Amino acid sequence: MRPKRPWFLGGAALTALVAAAVAVASSCAPVLNYVEADRPRYEGHYATPEADPSFRVVTFNVKFAREIDRAARLLREHEELRGADLVALQEMDAEGTARIARALSMNYVYYPAVRHSASDRDFGNAILSRWPLSDDRKLVLPYRSRFRDMQRIAVSATAATPLGPVRVYSVHLETPGGIAAVNRQRQAAAVIRDARLYPRAIVAGDFNSRHVGKVFEWYGFRWVTKDLGSTIRFFAWDHVFVRGLEPVPLGAGIVRDSGGASDHLPVWAVLSVTPSGGEIVHDRQPAARR
Repeated sequence: MRPKRPWFLGGAALTALVAAAVAVASSCAPVLNYVEADRPRYEGHYATPEADPSFRVVTFNVKFAREIDRAARLLREHEELRGADLVALQEMDAEGTARIARALSMNYVYYPAVRHSASDRDFGNAILSRWPLSDDRKLVLPYRSRFRDMQRIAVSATAATPLGPVRVYSVHLETPGGIAAVNRQRQAAAVIRDARLYPRAIVAGDFNSRHVGKVFEWYGFRWVTKDLGSTIRFFAWDHVFVRGLEPVPLGAGIVRDSGGASDHLPVWAVLSVTPSGGEIVHDRQPAARR
C-alpha cells in the first residue's frame, strides 16, 4: 500500500518546543561554516572485511564528541552494537572519529559542517565502514539556523558491501529552534533527491524530528526505526531509513543506556538485500501545508 501523502508542517505544531529552543538559541554566538564542498575532509583505513549475507547499521550522535572513550567502548562492547558493519556518527570532530574508527577496526570518512562556537571544535558527520568506502561527498543542506547562521550537512559514501554497492548517508538536520518544521523537512528532501541515483541506500542520523520519516516513506524508503520510541529525552529523533534493502525481522532497536557517552541513545538495525534493489516510487515533492 502506498504510504499516505505527508504534509509539510508549519511551526505551529511545535510551538512550545520551538519557543524554548529559541530562547536558548538567541544567546548563541555565530559559527564558522565550512562552505567548501570538498573540504575539510578526513579519512582512515583500519578495517578487515568479513563477508556476511546481512549487516548491522548503527547511528549515534556523540554529543560534541566529548566522551569518545565511552562512545568507543559502548560501540565495541554492547551486544547489540558490537560488530557493526556501518556506523553513522554525528557531532564529531576529526580526532574523535579516528579514535572510534581505530577502536572498532573500521574505515571512515569525516567532514565537519562548522567550527562550533559552543565547543570551539569542528562539528560534523562521519561514516564508518567495515568495507571500502568510495565517492564520498559532503552535501550542504538548505536553510541555516536563525541565530547562529549555522549550516547543516549530510555526508555520503558508497560502501562496497558483500551485497553490492550501497550508498550510505550520515545526516544531522537543524533543530526545531533553528528553522521551521517545513524547512527541516525540505532538508530531508535534499538528501532524498541526492540518493535518487542509487538503487540501494541507507540514510541514518539525527533528524531533530520524527515527522520527517513520513517524507522518506513517501519517496519509497523503509522507515526501519519507526516504532522504536524516544532516543533523546522524550523525542524520537534518531532514525534509519533504507531503500533496496530489507530489515531482518525484529532486527532494529535502541540501546537504552548510553553509558554517559551522549545525551542521545544509539540506534541499530540489521539489514539484508531485496531482490529488486529498490526504486524511488514518487518523483514530486509533497505539497506544503500553510
